[in-house]
Amino acid sequence: MLIDTDIAFDPSGEYAGAADAESAGYKGLWAAEVGHDPFVVLAGAARATTAIELGTGIVVAFGRSPMITATLANDLQVLSAGRLVLGLGSQIKAHIEKRYSMPWSHPAPRMREYVLALRAIWSAWNEGTPLNFRGEFYRHTLMTPFVSPTPHGYGPPKIFLAAVGEVMTEVVGEVADGLLVHPFTTQRYLREVTVPALERGLAKSGRSRSDVQIAFSGLVATGADGAAMAASIEAVRQQIAFYASTPAYRPVLELHGWSPLQPELALLARRGEWSAMGRLIDEHVLNAVAVVAPPGDVAHEVVCRVGGVVDRFSIYAPSGLSDGARGTIARDLAAS
Repeated sequence: MLIDTDIAFDPSGEYAGAADAESAGYKGLWAAEVGHDPFVVLAGAARATTAIELGTGIVVAFGRSPMITATLANDLQVLSAGRLVLGLGSQIKAHIEKRYSMPWSHPAPRMREYVLALRAIWSAWNEGTPLNFRGEFYRHTLMTPFVSPTPHGYGPPKIFLAAVGEVMTEVVGEVADGLLVHPFTTQRYLREVTVPALERGLAKSGRSRSDVQIAFSGLVATGADGAAMAASIEAVRQQIAFYASTPAYRPVLELHGWSPLQPELALLARRGEWSAMGRLIDEHVLNAVAVVAPPGDVAHEVVCRVGGVVDRFSIYAPSGLSDGARGTIARDLAAS
């Protein structure tokens, strides 16, 4: 497995953390669209690094037209000298309509078309292909020399798609370069649902498993002592509860027979009873979704769960980890 890590917005613009991550041997830096635009974050990281891959994990695709995303991604591909991994996600209907004020419909077919539109736009800019993309959801048929960016020699960015459900996962296999596995997953769901759906998509496009990467940001609860471990477990319980309250992630619950948990959590979420939600996540759910182990055992547990399936892994510790602890776990994983 390639070991990746996260990068946060740095108001100083120095992004020393990005340079440190590159020096420490991480293979990828991922910036999420949470509070800040990941393209801006990665533009800063690109200036501070020379070799590490830079990934958006994720950009909300349906909050932007393909042309806007294509432009931003193309600029960042140039700034990073070809190191961008464009991670896209659909988000959920409520956020697209109520937060972004954008249309929502048919997320999987729309995402498939979105990817194809991006590639058509990039081809027009860098290969001189006439822009004539006409789809069900997007149409891009106008491109003049005045607004076209200068061609570059880095090729198009790799496109990774976030997916939980089987239909969106099939889209990944059909048109994308990689799959971003949601943190709210389990070993069983990954192996019994996600991978078979990915393979069905690959079969549609005549590709093989080696043509895509599976990237996973896995939930980890760990701590150097009892107090730290307890705090980490509590934070992970809260995160699991937040995810499980959302209908989009119901397939994971259904596979394990945990479906009744979703409406209970959704009701508490509507009431704003966030702390009570975490108490509904019992030990069985906690240990199925997250790795719960002392720092020295985390790497072993990760490999046991996702080894041979996941190509890229990053630690998702909601309560935070010291750079030293994160680095030790990453080195253990790299050596596994």
